[in-house]
Amino acid sequence: MRNVGFLSFGWWSAAPGSKVRTAKDVMDDTIRLAEAAEDAGMDGAWMRVHHFEQNTSSPFPLLAAMGARTSRIELGTGVINMRYENPLYMAEAAATADLVSGGRLQLGVSRGSPESPADGPGTFGYPLADGMTPAEDSARRIAQFREAISGAGVAVPGAHAHVPAGRLLPIQPQSPGLSERIWYGAGGNDSARRVGELGMHLMSSTLVAEATGEPLGVVQQRQIEIFRQAWRDAGHAGEPRVSVSRSIMPIIDDATRMYFGPQLERDLMGANRDQIGELDSAVSTFGKTYVGDLDKIERELRDDPAVMSADTLLVTVPNQLGADFNRVTFDAFAELKSRLMRA
Repeated sequence: MRNVGFLSFGWWSAAPGSKVRTAKDVMDDTIRLAEAAEDAGMDGAWMRVHHFEQNTSSPFPLLAAMGARTSRIELGTGVINMRYENPLYMAEAAATADLVSGGRLQLGVSRGSPESPADGPGTFGYPLADGMTPAEDSARRIAQFREAISGAGVAVPGAHAHVPAGRLLPIQPQSPGLSERIWYGAGGNDSARRVGELGMHLMSSTLVAEATGEPLGVVQQRQIEIFRQAWRDAGHAGEPRVSVSRSIMPIIDDATRMYFGPQLERDLMGANRDQIGELDSAVSTFGKTYVGDLDKIERELRDDPAVMSADTLLVTVPNQLGADFNRVTFDAFAELKSRLMRA
């Protein structure tokens, strides 16, 4: 464990108690969350990306703004549904945001998760081609995006292009190193293996598309081992990175007790545990919530083999409570990181 960051769903709502009531609020507050995380000594500010819902959906302008207001922390996505993306336009936007941040982007991509529209990508102008699965479509777009950000030529030059004969035109701008900071949100063993073979980093969330009856951390650690072995077998240079997400609710003062106390009561009654359920026609394992004082949470995280195997822990945060509330919990997360790094 070397890095601890937050993962914000970026919701806004006018519901009672929400401090983030409009789209404008969530943009301003997400930037403040990034500043607060850096100030607290955390390592990353990551955002979810969903379309047709009241949450963050267009990441690159926001990532650039977060990059302009911070100087150290990683800025990431978890994850971008590639079926909505024009890979070359995304390559330009990603490189621009990465240059603004000084090379701190960590981009998580995937084929997407269940969503509100019947055919969101088709509505965006990217209908699924006949005979192609969503996974195949996403893989094709990811490959084109990765090629473009690597600096490879992608466009045939016209008569007035200033390039040597026989060369293709690359997208501009380019941000050196960005191609080495692409992650994939894998849900199962097969996708984890494929991520390692392709040389992307692995993201695993609070659920996995496998249900053996074992705890989430055990199932997830097996996926991590499969990923790392596939990376080694493929002969990729560098170090493969792994992030896992967890829902953590530290109770450290009256405000956190008010919000998280009911969840602690469920935990003490034995009602807070990993669950088996169905998501997108697949039986999956859903992770529990870690709640309580820091000593209790530390003990439980140490018993989570996936958390202790990963290099990055992403903590899902209640962003609708606002940056001021989350700033207090960020201090707790930084302290947890310090404890977990000790022998």
